Amino acid sequence: MKNEIHELSGNVFLDLGYADDDAEILRLRADMMAEVRKWVSDQGLTPAEAAKILQVSQSRIFDLVCGNWEKFSLEALVVLVIRCGFKLSLSKAA
Repeated sequence: MKNEIHELSGNVFLDLGYADDDAEILRLRADMMAEVRKWVSDQGLTPAEAAKILQVSQSRIFDLVCGNWEKFSLEALVVLVIRCGFKLSLSKAA
């Protein structure tokens, strides 16, 4: 069997065969979750401290740290990113 090499799109979900809109939503969710996890780590917060600041339960922090992205809607991640102090913006794709 011959291995085929494909050029990467920059969106792993698109490369895995998801539809364009689904792939972009999944990418946004993954990126925001990674940013929140990094913020918690960079701040040196305990799960209890992070939960208090982000106004969620410690079990939600556990899900976040463990990368359980399927447990977070895009809207829920937007709220967490804002509570971390990030400002979101949109730009039109080329």
